Amino acid sequence: MAVTKHIRTFIDEGFHVTNHGSPVSGRSIGAALIRSANIEIIPLKGAEAKLRALPVGSGVTITCSPKFGLERTLHHVESAAEAGFHVIPHLAARQVTDRAELEQFVRRVEKAGVTDLYVIGGDADRPAGRYSAALEVLRDLADIDHSLTRVGVGCYPEGHPKIDDSVLIEALLAKQGYADYMVSQLCFDPNALVSWLGTVRAAGVHLPLRIGLAAPMSVRKLAELSFKIGVGQSLRFLTKQRGVVGNLILGTNSYRPEDLLEAIEPELLADPHQIEGLHLFSFNQIEATAAWQRQVVDAA
Repeated sequence: MAVTKHIRTFIDEGFHVTNHGSPVSGRSIGAALIRSANIEIIPLKGAEAKLRALPVGSGVTITCSPKFGLERTLHHVESAAEAGFHVIPHLAARQVTDRAELEQFVRRVEKAGVTDLYVIGGDADRPAGRYSAALEVLRDLADIDHSLTRVGVGCYPEGHPKIDDSVLIEALLAKQGYADYMVSQLCFDPNALVSWLGTVRAAGVHLPLRIGLAAPMSVRKLAELSFKIGVGQSLRFLTKQRGVVGNLILGTNSYRPEDLLEAIEPELLADPHQIEGLHLFSFNQIEATAAWQRQVVDAA
């Protein structure tokens, strides 16, 4: 089994992972992926200061929500890039009024040194203008002369509450002509994730996957957030596996993202054509996320 770029990072940094004819452990690979994960930041007041908990050069993604608008995203992108982070802006199609605004957004992030953009449909009930889906933005983006080198799109291993699975696969097939990778919605069930990945690969989707994981937090907090964003079924799986139904109410237990990674076959995790990395939903608990990353890496 080839040693991936993630394992090479471990070796370069002094984390000596051997591969002398025996498989590298899922735990070791998972730790390497956790160390190099992109961390999602919501552009709330105080988020810029919280970034100081992360090593300079870390990958951070800045969300784009109808509540705050594109300008708030751009402000935080520029601030994080100036502070020395590798920034991946989210761009919600339903918040872009027209092609001119799309081009203005691209020019702003280019000026900040951004080379990677994550394009999603967005949560706005009504489109602000001509775009209602990510594919429409991707098509216009392809016609704009820009210096972006990577573009990501979203995917749903546990389905979408409003869109049929077959439609989601068709959309991925259409978007992969314009994209370089895909990022999954939150997932807590390794079996669902692996099964979905097999299904979309069989359908012809070849984009590398960045697994969307919630960073560590209390189970109670996780439950509140998860049901709001439509991944309650997966959380129910988690409670059955961990026996923490009571703790969902008491908030006394903690969720461990590394458990999901350890449940996936090391060969799958180690294949960058299948899984190229992680996308950590921090919910702006950035200090806790950074501390957990260090803990996992030190343990490995």
